[in-house]
Amino acid sequence: MNFLPSGICFYLSVAICWFTSSADASWWYMGTLGSQVMCDNIPGLINKQRQLCRQHPKVMQAIGAGIKNWIGECQHQFRNHRWNCNTMAREHNLFGRLLHRSSREAAFVYAISSAGMVHTLTRACSQGELDSCSCDPGKKGTSRDAKGSFDWGGCSDHVDHAIKFSQLFIDAKERKERDARALMNLHNNRAGRKAVKRFMNLECKCHGVSGSCSVRTCWLAMADFRQTGDYLRKKYNNGIQVVMNQYGTGFTSTYRMFKKTTKNDLVYFEDSPDYCLGDHESGSVGTGGRVCNRTSRGADSCEVMCCGRGYDTSRMSRTVKCECKFLWCCDVHCRDCHEEVDVHTCKAQPTT
Repeated sequence: MNFLPSGICFYLSVAICWFTSSADASWWYMGTLGSQVMCDNIPGLINKQRQLCRQHPKVMQAIGAGIKNWIGECQHQFRNHRWNCNTMAREHNLFGRLLHRSSREAAFVYAISSAGMVHTLTRACSQGELDSCSCDPGKKGTSRDAKGSFDWGGCSDHVDHAIKFSQLFIDAKERKERDARALMNLHNNRAGRKAVKRFMNLECKCHGVSGSCSVRTCWLAMADFRQTGDYLRKKYNNGIQVVMNQYGTGFTSTYRMFKKTTKNDLVYFEDSPDYCLGDHESGSVGTGGRVCNRTSRGADSCEVMCCGRGYDTSRMSRTVKCECKFLWCCDVHCRDCHEEVDVHTCKAQPTT
């Protein structure tokens, strides 16, 4: 059953959402059931979120359509690692029990999902898909940068509007809870939103005699979401393990030799499992059957990916483009060549 537009095969139904854990972000299940039905049948939403959901049905539809983008980016960032941001087709929530643990992975998921909503809504505003927003109305008149003065023109992406709505909607539940996990989620949600704004670029068009660029018209544009994903992945690598401070209002680093946390850092409380073996309680699906690289020395190597269990090798045939020739002007003609390649997959975990 498809509950997202544009043919997105989002395989969790609202019926499954009735069992959603409170650790999960319920808005991840949004689709196109119709705003009244959708808003009333996602059980994890609090009243403030349901109210916003009913008031902005087109915004909710845009959010639902954008879910596949941040999930895809998460899976791209971790494609060569034991945990690969896998979603659970047969579980009661999107990431299984993974998010029950306040781990580094949970921190990344909250950050990338928050960033994904901001990116989706900003794009929808600029493309005229929403009645509640459009281009940034504040970008008018003249301004200056390192190259001199310029006139605001074109359509500047209204990222501040998207950030404001995302904060109002996503953070509503966490602000009601106000426990340690809620504060962790709020921090990582904010880090995700800030990451999108970090990569706003000033783009300009020159006007003048013979392209002299004596007059410039400029606008602010979001970067591709890949840049946000790359940035948040680095923040994941440098994530800071924290404990609550004595007042219960913020964090201090678990290890004093580490730097103080900033608003841009990802924070987490608990160590992660090694994700080697399938374990329902921790949300790990294990690495059995995962493709590994026999010649690599990195995280995708068979030694690391397979956790010392060894791997199986199978021979597969694939078709690739070969003997390509450039023909003037301007075509490239290639042949389809068939080649045999070895594919290495991690052995399954031993049965007990």
